[in-house]
Amino acid sequence: MLNFEILATEGHARRGRLALNHGVVQTPIFMPVGTYGTVKGVTPRSLEEMNAQIILGNTFHLWMRPGLDVIQSFGGLHRFERWDRPILTDSGGFQVWSLGEMRKISEEGVKFASPVNGDKLFLTPEVSMQVQTLLDSDIVMQFDECTPYETKGHLTTEAEAKFSMELSLRWAKRCQAEFTRLQNRNALFGIVQGGMFEHLREASLAALVDMDFPGYAVGGVSVGEPKEDMLRIMAHTPHRLPAHKPRYLMGVGTPEDLVEGVGQGVDMFDCVMPTRNARNGHLFTRFGDLKIRNARHKTDHRPLDESCSCYTCKGHTAADGTVTGGFSRAYLHHLERCGEMLAPMLATIHNLHYYLHLMQEIRDALEAGRFAAFAAQFRQDRARGV
Repeated sequence: MLNFEILATEGHARRGRLALNHGVVQTPIFMPVGTYGTVKGVTPRSLEEMNAQIILGNTFHLWMRPGLDVIQSFGGLHRFERWDRPILTDSGGFQVWSLGEMRKISEEGVKFASPVNGDKLFLTPEVSMQVQTLLDSDIVMQFDECTPYETKGHLTTEAEAKFSMELSLRWAKRCQAEFTRLQNRNALFGIVQGGMFEHLREASLAALVDMDFPGYAVGGVSVGEPKEDMLRIMAHTPHRLPAHKPRYLMGVGTPEDLVEGVGQGVDMFDCVMPTRNARNGHLFTRFGDLKIRNARHKTDHRPLDESCSCYTCKGHTAADGTVTGGFSRAYLHHLERCGEMLAPMLATIHNLHYYLHLMQEIRDALEAGRFAAFAAQFRQDRARGV
C-alpha cells in the first residue's frame, strides 16, 4: 500500500504525507540507514524518541547475513529487528557496484563471490524482488545498475552511461513483473539513471513513468562525481518526476544537500553521513561542523550545540525532575581520546537528531509558506561556524 498527498508547495518544494503499510511518513523526510537491520550506535527506542519515521535496510547484506531463512522465521525484517514503523530496502544494486572487479554483470543479472564466505552467487531482478518480498519492506527498490562516475580509470562516457541506463530499464520491467507475480502488497519504486547526462536522465525518467511505478528515485549520484555535477543533476531531475508521486534522492547527503534537494522537489533522502561521521568524531550543528577530537574542546564546558534538544546536548528530564544526559564538549572529547564506545553512541544520537530535526523545521517552514526564508537563514547559520 502507498498513498501520497501533497499538503503544501513553495516553488518546487513540497510538504507531503506518505501512508505505507507500517505507518504514515511526513515528508520531506530523512531516513537513517540501517544496513544490517540496525542503525549503528542507537537503539530502536532512541530512534523513536528522535522521531525517525522510516529507516533503511540493505537487501544485499541481509541476504548474506543473517540469511533469508533466519529473517523468514521471524515473519520479516520488522519483527526481526523490533521496528514497527516503515522500512525501505535498497535493491542490492549499489552494493554490487561497489564490489568492482569481484562481480560480472550480464543481461540476466550479476554474478559475484560472497564477501562473507566466498560462495558463488547470482543476483537478478527477480531474486532482488524475492528477497525484498520476504523482508516485507514497505518500500521496495527496483534492481538497477548504479552507473559509475568513472569506469576503469576514465570518466564514464555517454555511450557507457546509455548502455547502463537502458540495462536498468530492462531490469525495471523484470522487477515489476516479478513483484506482481509475488503479489507483494507493498510499494515498488523505479530508479532514474543516466549518469551525468541530462538527456539520458530524461530518457530514463520518461520510460519509468510509462511503467507507472508508485514512486521514483534518482540514483547514480554520490558515486564519486564532483559536487557541482551532483548539484547539476539534483537541479535537473527531481522536479521532472510525476508531481503526484513521492520522489527519493538516493545516498544524499550533507545538511546543505538536504535543504537544496527539498528546494528542487525531493521528498525523501538517505545517507550514511550522520552515522558514519559520528563514529569518526565529526558532528553536525546548526552553526557548522565540529570535530570533537580537536584539542580546543578539551576544557570546553559547552554542549555540542546550544540550540539542540537531543539527549547528548540537553539530556532527559524524568517525571521526578531528575536530569540525565546533557554532556559537555570536554567530556565527549575525553571519550573520543580514550576510545570509549559511548563516544560514537552519543555522537550518533546527536547527528541523527540534528538531521531529523532539520527536516521537521523544513516541514514547518513549508507549511508556513516561508521555506525560502528558512533556507537563507539556514545557510547563514551554517556558515557562521562553531
